[in-house]
Amino acid sequence: MNNYEPPFTITPKILNFVSEISAEVAKLEILEPKIITSTLRKNYKIRTITGTLEIEGNTLGIEKVTAIFEGKRVLGSVREIAEVQGAIKVYGNLANFNYQKLDDLLLAHKMLMSEILTNAGSFRTKDVGVGGSEGVVHVAPPSGQVHNLMADLFSWLKKTDIHPLIKSCVFHYEFEFIHPFSDGNGRIGRLWQSLILHNYKPVFSSIPVESVIKEHQQRYYDALEASGSAGESTSFIEFMLEIILTTIQDSINNDQVSDYVSDQVDKLLEVMHDQWLSSSEIMDKLALSHKLTFRKNYLNPALEHGLIEMRNPDSPRSPQQKYRVKG
Repeated sequence: MNNYEPPFTITPKILNFVSEISAEVAKLEILEPKIITSTLRKNYKIRTITGTLEIEGNTLGIEKVTAIFEGKRVLGSVREIAEVQGAIKVYGNLANFNYQKLDDLLLAHKMLMSEILTNAGSFRTKDVGVGGSEGVVHVAPPSGQVHNLMADLFSWLKKTDIHPLIKSCVFHYEFEFIHPFSDGNGRIGRLWQSLILHNYKPVFSSIPVESVIKEHQQRYYDALEASGSAGESTSFIEFMLEIILTTIQDSINNDQVSDYVSDQVDKLLEVMHDQWLSSSEIMDKLALSHKLTFRKNYLNPALEHGLIEMRNPDSPRSPQQKYRVKG
């Protein structure tokens, strides 16, 4: 019988985060049917995909990721486009995975990396070190131990009765420590934590945790390193719970002001009709003179909610850029 137990300590800080997150999740569950539209859910998925890829150095950005998500062609390297396509595929299948099944994780890695790695869906066969700003910061376990370590981790995942919020963080850290694949470990680790959270509360499918991790990327790496130095995942659990709480609070706060934003977006849509217009042309129709206010309160919210589109999404900052209402 497998008795593996990942090392971590339940601190008062962790308990407080779990309590706060539980309260915020309950609030979001009440609000979600009213505030999370299908467009906003799509928007969050795109933000999630963009965030998790940007952490790994993908430079395409949210506009191009959105275009690929919508089946449009974009300019970019073959690898970066393949990374986006793989991420879209695997996040689109998230609800079909069983977080307790190792075979499902291998399938997810194959979906994510099949256009990039010849051994996608298989554990690495070489020893590796994980690099940081100061060189190698973590020497992963030898490749010959990977299968047994992953089997132990999934055995623990099935039997543990620890709170799912904590469980998701412990798994994320332990997975990154083992570093079972030759590439794609960060993306799969974040994906699997999202899957565990979604299994706990479906409302997590509407929360773009990965995009908030990207906003705190250095702290993410620091927490991984701190836990590695300590020999237990406590620091990483505290960091990730903070990120989860922040993401939920941002979602609630952003949506509570959506009525105000939508009034301004409605005015923008009303003057655009079905024609391509430049920023200055739209501002003239709205009788606005301050470009920053226009972008912050009118143009960007309309783009983020997928209500308007760019004529040239490959060059979002182009002086010749024009916009129209999506059909």
